[in-house]
Amino acid sequence: MAPRPLVRAALLVAVSVFLTLSLAFALPLALTWLAQCVGFSEEVGATHCLALLYALFVLCVAMPRIPRGSVSVEGKAVFITGCDSGFGHALAKHLHNLGFTVFAGCFLKDQAGEGAVELENMHSDRLKVVQLDVCSDEQVSKAVEFIRTNLENPEKGLWAVVNNAGVSMFGEVEFTTIDTYKQVADVNLWGTIRVTKAVLPLIRRAKGRVVNIASMYGRMGNALRSSYCITKYGVEAFSDCLRYEMKAWGVKVSVIEPGNFIVATGILTRDIVASTAEKLWKEAPPGVQEDYGKPHFEHHMALMRSYCNSGQRDTAPVLDDITDAIVSKRPYTRYNPMEPYWWVRMQAISHLPGAVSDRLYF
Repeated sequence: MAPRPLVRAALLVAVSVFLTLSLAFALPLALTWLAQCVGFSEEVGATHCLALLYALFVLCVAMPRIPRGSVSVEGKAVFITGCDSGFGHALAKHLHNLGFTVFAGCFLKDQAGEGAVELENMHSDRLKVVQLDVCSDEQVSKAVEFIRTNLENPEKGLWAVVNNAGVSMFGEVEFTTIDTYKQVADVNLWGTIRVTKAVLPLIRRAKGRVVNIASMYGRMGNALRSSYCITKYGVEAFSDCLRYEMKAWGVKVSVIEPGNFIVATGILTRDIVASTAEKLWKEAPPGVQEDYGKPHFEHHMALMRSYCNSGQRDTAPVLDDITDAIVSKRPYTRYNPMEPYWWVRMQAISHLPGAVSDRLYF
């Protein structure tokens, strides 16, 4: 039996040859035939069609969103989780300015957290801050009861819930404890499910919206991010299943897949990386420490530190997409607020054979 590296190399060569022949011969012929089918003359050949495909690609990435009608904001309420900072904090202010009644769930409200205090200091009857740990059945139940009690008309229900609360973590699989996997999942995945189930009767009553914040890492994996990726993959699957079920009730379910906004949200900082790295190394079994070695470990931690300075600084693309999912009469199933590089990478990893995308990115 041939060694695995040789088999892998042979497969890569075969795929490369196939793609080359397809692009060189089959694609031009197919494009020429398509051009003739839609009524173009024979002079309009593959070159023109390739230019058209490129133009469509640019439009897909860069074209502003097509208006699809908007619902009235008057009298509508929205519940947002994770409003202490980041997307949730900015979104609470943004939707309040648009005229929504906003119930802002803050993890640190009872501890006078800075984000919660700032929202409370707005002193608005349309912005109510509630204590919320999405990992707690009791706190979720109390928050939903508070919302029901403070709705302008409970019979009309709650227009939207935005499941934004989330945490990030990193580390190679052998350095990541089972407890860490559980802790990240409890917030990112089970928290999303717990809150959604609690408010769904109110959302159904309003024929409203469920908006779940996933990530580009809910569509593609990455080294060092398994504990985060699996939770976001789960949010994607949960959202799809819920969308199928809620169609009969007139409820729209959308997923937001932000790209790299680390600088804008501060979800990862150099201090967080340093403390996490110390914990990862300390908790790793002696055999893992010995096999990987400290230089290997430090190299990857340096990569994570450099990652803290990357990404988009303006959260507006994410806020705009969440807003569209809430107010559009025909919201999209998925929104991709990310830089073109990440969009292309996500499409490549999602659609190309694994041997090809692995070679490109890993």
